[in-house]
Amino acid sequence: MEVHQVIKKILITEKSTIARDESNKYFFEVDRKANKIEIGKAVEKLFKVTVADVRVINILGKKKRVGRTVGQKRSWKKAIVTLAAGNRIEVAEGV
Repeated sequence: MEVHQVIKKILITEKSTIARDESNKYFFEVDRKANKIEIGKAVEKLFKVTVADVRVINILGKKKRVGRTVGQKRSWKKAIVTLAAGNRIEVAEGV
């Protein structure tokens, strides 16, 4: 899988900002078929950093109701990437 297909976008939330500042962890939305090894290599190649750890969470889509119609949001995969000491991703800084 190509690097840009593995990592879809970086997640900027209040929780991810705190984790980034305290423990050098970055949150990404990734392809549902990608595994930990592919995610780690993609982050290293794309941002030129050293990855220490990768954790993955599958998030199921919530059911939503509009009148009588019941639908569902899409399911997606989140990766929490811990970088080695001294490494930073400049795109996420200052946001």
